[in-house]
Formats: sequence, structure tokens, C-alpha cells
Amino acid sequence: MSLPNIFSTEVTEQIIARIQKLTPQTTPSWGKMSVAQMCAHCCVTYEMVYENKHKQPGAFMRFILKVLVKPTVVGEKPYKRNSQTAPAFLITDERDFANEQNRLIAYIRRAQKDGAAFFDGRTSHSFGKLTLAEWNNMFYKHLDHHLTQFGV
Repeated sequence: MSLPNIFSTEVTEQIIARIQKLTPQTTPSWGKMSVAQMCAHCCVTYEMVYENKHKQPGAFMRFILKVLVKPTVVGEKPYKRNSQTAPAFLITDERDFANEQNRLIAYIRRAQKDGAAFFDGRTSHSFGKLTLAEWNNMFYKHLDHHLTQFGV
């Protein structure tokens, strides 16, 4: 089963519609993050593509990530609830919900606008070169996991 194409306008807008249903009072069905922290957490994936604010893992850690973590992140199998989160993705401080929600929507729209050709074969921050299907799975699965966590 292949995951929906996050690079299509239709799927992008469906994801954004779910994000827009969130409110500052939305609570998770599992986990410890607030809704604002979850939006900031989801932004990290896009920050690693578009911003130079996260330290690149060293060669040994990239090898470990490619061998042990990459199959889970870029595969089609859904994430388990309460899965371990990489340190760069931990958001522990308070965040402004509206700001984080808007940042996330802007990143999603930017990735959709850049399109499949921009991502196909592009090197990821942690996993090396990814196929278009791997980028799609990583983006879509992560968003869907956390939007489901928050009931939208």
C-alpha cells in the first residue's frame, strides 16, 4: 500500500485542513507534547531541508541512522504510538500555537510548491540520498501520525 502523495495539491490541502482544525486547547490521545509543541516538532523535518539550524550528524551517526532508523522513517509502515524521538525533534519549551501552526502550513506549502522533482534523489539531513517515495513517506507519515495523535 502506498501512502498518499504529499506533493499533490489535493493531499497537501487535506493535511492543511486537518492542521487548521487544531486549536490551542486540542489535547493529544497519547504522548506529552502540547499542540503547539507538536506543530514545532513537525516543522523540524522541514527545517532540516530548508534551514541551516540543525547540526548534521557525523559519519558514524549517519551510518547508524541509515541502517537502524531510516527504514522506519521512510517506509510505509505507520509509526507506533509513543515512539522514541530523535534529540533534534524534542520540543520541551513553550511555543506559540498560532505561530507554530502557521510555520508548519508554510513549510508544507513550500515543499508542495517545490514539488517532486526538487526532492527526488535529494540528500536528506540524516539519511543520505532519498528517493521520491522515501521523501513522500517521511513527510506524509510523520504529519499523519501527529495529526491522528491530536484527533484531526
